[in-house]
Amino acid sequence: MLDVVVRTAAPADSMRCAELLGTLFSQEVEFRPDASAQRRGIEMIVSNPDVGRVFVCTVDGTIQGMVLLLFTVSTFLGRKVALLEDMIVDPAFRGEGIGSMLISHAISFAEKQGLARITLLTDHDNSRAQEFYSRSGFRRSSMTVMRKQI
Repeated sequence: MLDVVVRTAAPADSMRCAELLGTLFSQEVEFRPDASAQRRGIEMIVSNPDVGRVFVCTVDGTIQGMVLLLFTVSTFLGRKVALLEDMIVDPAFRGEGIGSMLISHAISFAEKQGLARITLLTDHDNSRAQEFYSRSGFRRSSMTVMRKQI
């Protein structure tokens, strides 16, 4: 029987999380992996819980999936909200329920923290991810994403 645990990431997890982000960003249209940048980003979040949380899923002690919540404030709602980012499960462990465990953990954490909303983005053609998030209660928004690189 496998030992599967979802927990908050620790500083020592940053290298493995950066590896997983490399897998994710190699699949996404707009991004190219940069291991040192990904590690820096993970470390910025892990070292500052006011910014967000990185949750990891370990299987027999090895991280095989991750998701993160970044915190901000909605002036419309007048409450703290979160952006769900960087959901990834190692390809060798997909279909084992790790993604469902991670998303459930993130939603439960947000509810316990009193957050009013979780927002996420997927590639427009990633129907598999969109179906996954729909099963967890996420719905499409009529908003359009726009970015300016600085």
